Amino acid sequence: MSAEMQVFLLPDLGEGLTEAELVNWLVAVGDEIRVDQPIAEVETAKSMVEVPSPYAGIVAELHGEAGQTLDVGKPLISVAPVGASLANEPEVAAEAQEEEASAAPADAAAAAAAAETYRTEEKAGSGNVLIGYGTSGGGEARRTRPRKVPASSAVAVAPEPDFDELALSRTRIPGKLSAVISPLVRKMARDHGVSLDEVPGSGESGLILRRDVEAAIGGATRESEPAEVPAGVQPSTGDQDARTGLSVASRTPVRGVRKAVAANMARSRSEIPEATVWVDVDATALLEMRAELKKRDPHGTPGLLAFIARFVTAGLKKFPELNTRFVTAEDTAGGEMQEIIAFDGINLGFAAQTDRGLVVPSVRNAHLLNARELDTEIRRLTAVAREGKATPAELASGTFTLNNYGVFGVDGSAAIINYPEVAMLGVGRIIDKPWVVDGQLAVRKVTELTLAFDHRVCDGETAAGFLRYVADAIENPGTVLADL
Repeated sequence: MSAEMQVFLLPDLGEGLTEAELVNWLVAVGDEIRVDQPIAEVETAKSMVEVPSPYAGIVAELHGEAGQTLDVGKPLISVAPVGASLANEPEVAAEAQEEEASAAPADAAAAAAAAETYRTEEKAGSGNVLIGYGTSGGGEARRTRPRKVPASSAVAVAPEPDFDELALSRTRIPGKLSAVISPLVRKMARDHGVSLDEVPGSGESGLILRRDVEAAIGGATRESEPAEVPAGVQPSTGDQDARTGLSVASRTPVRGVRKAVAANMARSRSEIPEATVWVDVDATALLEMRAELKKRDPHGTPGLLAFIARFVTAGLKKFPELNTRFVTAEDTAGGEMQEIIAFDGINLGFAAQTDRGLVVPSVRNAHLLNARELDTEIRRLTAVAREGKATPAELASGTFTLNNYGVFGVDGSAAIINYPEVAMLGVGRIIDKPWVVDGQLAVRKVTELTLAFDHRVCDGETAAGFLRYVADAIENPGTVLADL
């Protein structure tokens, strides 16, 4: 039997990531699965993805529990041939563990080889791979036999068993044959303590949609329940903090996006000698120009951020030192070598706040796009980032970051550069302020631009020149756009 068992290892999820958090199983022990059927949701430091199975058969064992962090190259799921009987074989668990031990890579090189093997199987096999990665292909398969079975147990497998009504109620609404809830909706409900059995679905055939769960969350009354603890937060166990003498209210593990952000920001602060310049800008002309354009085309006018992004890409062409990367490496003699890498193009990143934390998707080859095209791509990337479906390439390929923190109602920020980039431009809120125009005091729409830059790649003159260029473009948008 052991020779027929197939052990699927957690694949390389891209961009050098070595681990992922298991968010939710989409199958259970004893389920029959097909090639390309999503079997689990995992969250990396970059995005949430569904992992499809490269094997068809019966789920024999799930190697991990929801909330557990798994290493790339370690066993994720064991699959037995269809029709295999596992309940009467005492040695199944031991043999499966032996196969895991032999299949698991002994070192980093073996893990990389296993991941490469999986990628090869993806290319040669079905076509459906991780969301946002690889090829695209056949239709998406879903779990057809949801059952709650301990992950470590082995059960008898029948070819076509009946549905368990108790388990079925967890993924369907009673009386609604097709009201299957998506994994992301289930996770949202679970995180907020919402019982899906009591949520009416507004989708076709009673399908429960995200808006239904959001409505249940907003309307739920928990007066008789204890205070809700946010997802991922461990409630107080009565511990006392030695330094303050206060009781510890909760402990929140740092993982996923928050862990990646923390590591990135710490590295930026420790390695980059940054400096900051800022300037107040009269944005009245830009707002008036956009308002005029909107009268002509109410639905196709780019947002303000898209116009500023266009000015930024033009400014980086004039001051390319800010569109570089500072690299330290060993030279051929074993000593330290430093170099500044310049790029033939601009991938413009922009900060986007999501439920999973702050991420920075980037518009590839932004220098080739006009304001309308930039607006379309910014909106698309913002949507996929908030859905947790942005790919590693979309989240880690930026060469310069634009940060619109004005949406949070603040004027300025001492920003931390998005490592390994060398500069970040921040835009504050646009508010009415007194401003001198042609020697007369007037009320104008004013914003603050702040540029944080790596002092190793350029001096203040270059940084100030770039900042002044963008500021002048905002104050005289028609003239600048005509020259682009």
